[in-house]
Amino acid sequence: MTSLRYRRPLMVLAAVIAVLSLVAVGTVMALAFAGSAAPTWITYAALYGLPVAFILMLLLVLDGVAARRRSGRAGQR
Repeated sequence: MTSLRYRRPLMVLAAVIAVLSLVAVGTVMALAFAGSAAPTWITYAALYGLPVAFILMLLLVLDGVAARRRSGRAGQR
């Protein structure tokens, strides 16, 4: 699937997106508690950032499993 040089940047990207999304969720909650509405872009980041980060991490986990299976078969032969 992906080589090692792509895994680490994808992992960092997914982590950054997840952290920014959690900050956006906290901001939306804090603004709602204060009685005002959050800007649209913050709400968008809160709603769509975490699923994107989790999908990226899922792809990385599946890629790691596939890489282990490929390396395991080579060692058995």
